[in-house]
Amino acid sequence: MASTNFPVRPVDQNPLFRSLQRFLALETAGGLLLLACAVVALVWANSPWSDAYHHFFHTYITVGFGDFQIKHSLLHWINDGLMALFFFVVGLEIKREVLVGELRSPRQAALALAGALGGMIVPALLYTAVAMGTEGAAGWGIPMATDIAFALGVLMLMGKRAPLSLKIFLTALAIADDLGAVLVIALFYTAELNLPALLGGLAVVVLLFGIARFGIRQTWPYAVGGLAVWLLFLLSGVHATVAGVLVALTIPASRWIDESDFARRMQASLDQFRAGLDSGTKDPDASQRDAMHDMEVTLHAADAPLFRMEHALHGWVALFILPLFALGNAGVTFAGGLDLGHPVTLGVLLGLIVGKPIGVLLLSWLAVKTKLAVLPGDVSWKQMAGVACLTGIGFTMSLFIATLAFGEGALLDAAKVGILGASLVSGVLGWVLLSRAAPKAS
Repeated sequence: MASTNFPVRPVDQNPLFRSLQRFLALETAGGLLLLACAVVALVWANSPWSDAYHHFFHTYITVGFGDFQIKHSLLHWINDGLMALFFFVVGLEIKREVLVGELRSPRQAALALAGALGGMIVPALLYTAVAMGTEGAAGWGIPMATDIAFALGVLMLMGKRAPLSLKIFLTALAIADDLGAVLVIALFYTAELNLPALLGGLAVVVLLFGIARFGIRQTWPYAVGGLAVWLLFLLSGVHATVAGVLVALTIPASRWIDESDFARRMQASLDQFRAGLDSGTKDPDASQRDAMHDMEVTLHAADAPLFRMEHALHGWVALFILPLFALGNAGVTFAGGLDLGHPVTLGVLLGLIVGKPIGVLLLSWLAVKTKLAVLPGDVSWKQMAGVACLTGIGFTMSLFIATLAFGEGALLDAAKVGILGASLVSGVLGWVLLSRAAPKAS
């Protein structure tokens, strides 16, 4: 019988590499589910049961006690409540990338940051050139965003023909892009400020930073504090999802013990547990229970809260929250026909399909030419062009910014048409370019 002990490449044993593999796999699965929910929303909203679609997501839900109550539609709870968890995970990803990922040093981050900056500026300028002076001018932030789940999902279809460094670049660019989108939301899509509530929320954020400095690693203080920050931001006028990013930045990323200390403690606990195996009892004795408790404490001490929380929440966000968001927000009705010449629709189409790839490629090229960044050796500019097109898949973040810019109504529907159309064209165009640029199989 042939041996099944296949050799393991050193890179496969690297924990950061394995984490990236899990991240890419989860984002791909989430992207497919996101696409399925978007299709369901479109079909449902244009079916004979379209009234049921709108009625369902505009059902009002009241949460609170006594005189303090918050009443919002289901769609509002999704966009302002569940999406705060999405932005919390985004904040964790940003902090992780800055500390141990592709954004941890200026030279490593330069290519992704340059691409993200160009991919925000050029689309916003194109949109503004089209929609300036119209009632849709406020939507300039819509084509600035990239949907990491969809974009990575298309890139993963290339399999091994797309080098890992290209996937890492797209991931880092999309995360930097998310940070830019959060700043745009906080600075330009904020309602009238309730200053006491805002100051109260910021005070809780400072308190959470203090808790982290104190070395507290339990989850519940950050969960309670995060809920307080979310509620205060909800009342302040600053969009509540910004609270998710701020709270994420307070989560500790350091460990109490290193690998060698972890191995020593676990071995001591395991030896203690094995010593009780000869007792003849089916259940662990007191010494064995102490050993198991010590192992649990050691596991927590060796794993930073940031990585623990990201691992726990990432699946919920990718496989539940974002698909639910797509189901509630992608349901644009085409009963009135498609007006691709509407300034909002045209601005979004041009911004995402044309502005995104031009901006990403132009500033990435400038960063390489000025030696601020280096193009990975196994990546060609043709492949970069394909990835640049994939950044035009705005979807989740673009839909989110559109709801902040326009609220309910015809302008939001026009933006949705542009977002859905541009995301489809960008995905197909990126896949075609990447397929042609991929090296031939030997």
